[in-house]
Amino acid sequence: MSLADIQAAFRAQAIHCNDLGSPFTARLCTLLADRLGESGAVAHHLANWPGTASHRADAVPLRLAGGLHALVLQGRESALQAAYPPHMVDDDTLWAAIARALDRHAPFLLDWLKSPPQTNEVRRASALIPGFHLLASQRDLPFVTSEIGASGGLNMGWDHFALHIAAQVWGPAGSPVQLTPDWTGPTPPRQDVQVIERAGCDLNPLDANDPADKLRLRAYLWADQPDRLTRTDGAIEVQTSFALPKVARMDALDFLRARLSAARPGAWHVIYHTIMWQYLPEAAQKAGEALIASAGARASAEAPLAWLRMEADGKGEGAAVTLTTWPEGETRQIARADFHGRWLRWQG
Repeated sequence: MSLADIQAAFRAQAIHCNDLGSPFTARLCTLLADRLGESGAVAHHLANWPGTASHRADAVPLRLAGGLHALVLQGRESALQAAYPPHMVDDDTLWAAIARALDRHAPFLLDWLKSPPQTNEVRRASALIPGFHLLASQRDLPFVTSEIGASGGLNMGWDHFALHIAAQVWGPAGSPVQLTPDWTGPTPPRQDVQVIERAGCDLNPLDANDPADKLRLRAYLWADQPDRLTRTDGAIEVQTSFALPKVARMDALDFLRARLSAARPGAWHVIYHTIMWQYLPEAAQKAGEALIASAGARASAEAPLAWLRMEADGKGEGAAVTLTTWPEGETRQIARADFHGRWLRWQG
């Protein structure tokens, strides 16, 4: 990588952040693109990044943005705190605070840069919840759930969240997680749902009850979007209150092999994930599809299988929410959703 490549990655990320409703993070990325240079330990490391910096690969801009936000959340850099939301300062003041933090906290930031972003966006559950209710309307069975790329496992507690659509609530109305997406399309079915077993995997799982991991989950949220922090804290409360299982440190393919090795009579087994499939190498994607399809071929009306996913497909605004069910072997797009779950266009 070169300095020009890093600058291009920050500028591209600025566009995405602006599109996703974070003008501050867009401004932060633009300043880093324009003023970072190659002097200093952090800048030198970025200019010589060994991989690909873009948001579809190593997501370097989000790594650094998360590290800077972590310093703010910890109260370790007063000048940076004073320049971050809700405060408003000019570009020169903000850059002076960033440059000071890059210099004073280089060891912390260099260590932070080693790990890819793990947002665990709770609002994406707005796309999952109606999918689960749709499945329950097709077959009135409890759920066994398996989430790939679960990060801190916050969305494993989707059935304890409250989703508001058309003056109705899917889930417990008093939940600490309140989801209010801009909804268009027909009203989805609303069923009594029960999860009897749940599991998740991630290459680098986070434990929201561990202070360092909790900081990482919160730091990757954008500083001018405090509502996301509120939802994340609510999901952590759900995880603790209901003693949800910890996320297993496993490769996605190994997890699928283990979870799909036997049928689950009397229950829907649902494989699900949100904005993670693109990070698997193409060969792993094909292998994962084959594993799921092979299990689907063994499914029955008594032991049905479903694959529910929210992933970028390049075919329209936002991400496609797609559902495949077996034994029918039917695949359909049931919605399109904003990458952060701000809006959802339901097709059903």
